[in-house]
Amino acid sequence: MERTDGGIDEDFKLSAGALCSCARGNGGVARGLRRVEVGGAAGLSLGEITAHAAAGTFDFASGLKLVQKRGEFMDEACATTQGGMAAMIGGLENDVRRLAADEDVDIANINAPNQIVISGELANVETAVGVAKEYGIGRATMLNVAGAYHSRLMESAYLKLEKVLADVPMQSPRFPVISNVTGEEVETPEEIREALRDQVTGTVRWTDCMQRLIHLGCDLFLELGPGNVLAGLMKRTNRDINVISVGDAESVRKCSEAL
Repeated sequence: MERTDGGIDEDFKLSAGALCSCARGNGGVARGLRRVEVGGAAGLSLGEITAHAAAGTFDFASGLKLVQKRGEFMDEACATTQGGMAAMIGGLENDVRRLAADEDVDIANINAPNQIVISGELANVETAVGVAKEYGIGRATMLNVAGAYHSRLMESAYLKLEKVLADVPMQSPRFPVISNVTGEEVETPEEIREALRDQVTGTVRWTDCMQRLIHLGCDLFLELGPGNVLAGLMKRTNRDINVISVGDAESVRKCSEAL
């Protein structure tokens, strides 16, 4: 598992330059663990690009270019829209979907059971937060973000990234990489380009991604990147799965010894 953004309240706040730095760091960690046999990989949001770079779908330089362009395009979309996001904690997915439909917002992330993020026009998101308890949602919290990521408000970024993806040489990954938007493996360059494009405006189905990797036989997960947010999400999804968080040289060394 790889991530380059923060937790629920930190997602997507980084500048394009900072995102590139995080991607370089995650790529370095991945290279430090090359001897590990990989059964599959997934990356939350931007981290999906890092997962593909680690799997050899494209080279590291191409991955950094995608990170930079994606960040720039999303920043531009934020500047021309008035968007917001909110975390819905303690509610069933169907109830959150009813709320999103009624208030005309999108489902941005399904991070774990009972942890879902909505995204859309700021006024609509604020209204959704105000009435969330009427839908059986335990807690609704506005997120400190620059815009409505993973929603229809990112349409301009979707179109621009599509053009950039068309020019990036790609091949099938060396090991399974799970798409955020489908929760399934993507294999051909065409499928990969479509998945990375669709993710900009689509739902990050992180729970489905983790369940798919478990179905493929993965029983030990490595979280590559700073912090242990994904390890926490896995505990909400499946407590029987062991996760090792690896974010610096020392943790790489300890992880290598453990494996």
